Amino acid sequence: MTSGKDAMGEQPIFTCKAHVFHIDPKTKRSWMPASSTAVSVSFFYDSTRSLYRIISVEGSKAVINSTVTPNMTFTKTSQKFGQWSDVRANTVYGLGFSSESELQLFINKFNEVKEATRNAITKVTTNGGSAVTPVTSANASPITARAATASNESTDNLLEPPGSAAMPLTPNSIKAEDEVPHLRSHSVSTLQSNESPSHQAKGDKSSYTLGSTNANPVDMQLKYENDRLKLALAQR
Repeated sequence: MTSGKDAMGEQPIFTCKAHVFHIDPKTKRSWMPASSTAVSVSFFYDSTRSLYRIISVEGSKAVINSTVTPNMTFTKTSQKFGQWSDVRANTVYGLGFSSESELQLFINKFNEVKEATRNAITKVTTNGGSAVTPVTSANASPITARAATASNESTDNLLEPPGSAAMPLTPNSIKAEDEVPHLRSHSVSTLQSNESPSHQAKGDKSSYTLGSTNANPVDMQLKYENDRLKLALAQR
């Protein structure tokens, strides 16, 4: 795939690692993982058409193929997650990074590339030429393409970040969280089963709350007083 890009005049100018997500095409309200792990996400520059593209491939599948336009906006929605809308691809891309600094590097490059695209279009137009601008589809007219770009790419369909899905929990951390309630209940049951009669006799009223909740309070009080009397006699 690299040789194909070279043949077309595309060269990588920036690469980072991130988990890739696509917006759910059915609900438009949630994220769907597009990559099974963190993959390389690269900015490519096509010198023959003066275009910039964001490309990411996992195995033989392209999980991102987005041509940058001046109207695109990358929005940071959490400390390590951001998104942008691509009308041509008819989707919203989301990227989850391992650190905030890596996310910021991507944002800086995204804005730099977007500005370069805007300047290239302005330069060509000023010189009397026709700028090679990406369209949303093969049959889209310039008017509908501009309208769709303005309405969709600027709003970005902001979604809540996928949270832990962006950086999956390790099996050890999941196991530790699951064991907390178990350990708490186990410690209580152990305390109940291991208490000897002599220990219970020396305890106060609160020690009996670990016993059966169906016990008669009067009987419990009598037993408590008897135990105290026996203990006092035994110490004489």
